Amino acid sequence: ISLRMSLTNLHISVFCVAEIVAQDGWAVRYFSKYICAPKGSEVTMRCIYRYPKGHSVPKAFWTKEWGQGSEPPDLSDNPEYRGRVQYLGDEHNDCTLRLSDVREKDQSKYYFRFITDKPGGKNQGRGGVDLSVTDLQVEVPERVIEGDKVTLTCKTTCRLTVRPTLTWHRNGHRLSSRTDQFHLQPVSSEDVGRYHCGVLGQNLLSPEVTLNVRYGPKNISVSISPSGEIVEGSSVNLTCSSDANPPVQNYTWFKGTSLVAEGETYTMKKISSVDSGEYKCRSSNEHGVKYSTALSLDVLYPPKIASLSISPSREIVEGSSVTLTCSSDANPPVQNYTWFKEGGSSPVGSGHSYRALQRGSYYCEAQNEQGSQKSAAVTVSVKGI
Repeated sequence: ISLRMSLTNLHISVFCVAEIVAQDGWAVRYFSKYICAPKGSEVTMRCIYRYPKGHSVPKAFWTKEWGQGSEPPDLSDNPEYRGRVQYLGDEHNDCTLRLSDVREKDQSKYYFRFITDKPGGKNQGRGGVDLSVTDLQVEVPERVIEGDKVTLTCKTTCRLTVRPTLTWHRNGHRLSSRTDQFHLQPVSSEDVGRYHCGVLGQNLLSPEVTLNVRYGPKNISVSISPSGEIVEGSSVNLTCSSDANPPVQNYTWFKGTSLVAEGETYTMKKISSVDSGEYKCRSSNEHGVKYSTALSLDVLYPPKIASLSISPSREIVEGSSVTLTCSSDANPPVQNYTWFKEGGSSPVGSGHSYRALQRGSYYCEAQNEQGSQKSAAVTVSVKGI
């Protein structure tokens, strides 16, 4: 049964007349025959009584037993109630009782009884006040998916006689709601946590319950190991991570638009220049699919396929020249081209192109920080010789 709250301090006091017992001028009137109160609260059982003229009341008390034969015990003499019960009535007609720090064991029937100074002057109000004691429980939907409209409800086992003001807490932090319901519309993954409700001004809290929100992959990232420069021939691991509930069920890897692997980690052994490019991972669970941002993989390698070209031809007229040009694929690009003439030990030139004035066989050497590569030799001859 839900609570609808309005009072700042929970003090239960009932004002409707419930029952009258009259016997020739004798009467006990309870203002309510049923009270439902949360544990830890304070309850006031309002009551009035009357008796015939000429009597006085030396003793008036409340008890939990119906007096038949032996005298029922006075509630204030019970050690479990000591310091918690206060008789607010008098010896004339008010028989109101206040019970503080209500406990689960207090759930019972309560009766007012008084004794006058005349023979047979004993009277006990029939019916009594039936006190039910409740705690608080938070009701959470069983299956919650991000984006749903979710309501948490603070419940009791009986309908409260007075509706107090509630408080709501998540992970120990106070929330703004002060009603029996806390709305999350729409709910998100940030709302995951431990919730409990309580009564404002009272040491009464429900047990904590966990709100579990299911959602598709988010916050996807790709990491590379080892970090730093990637050199051809080394081994590289790409790892995909993603926040999801339930956890990601499938990871798929793409190079550009081509599927290249499956699994959380993609391992490339003896990586080569053809592995350079942009990589993405796709994460999926039953609630959605999400792609990571692209990771650019740049593989460093020494020069390869060094080649020579000659212009205008392999023959020169004595006194003229031809231009030799060297080209090579490398990452980073070739930093130095060095020219050699077969049979010699020292370079004859440098740079991307070399102007040959003499006959002979020439080759180039391409070099970057990863290594070097020599081209095949090309022969230059002098026309007519």
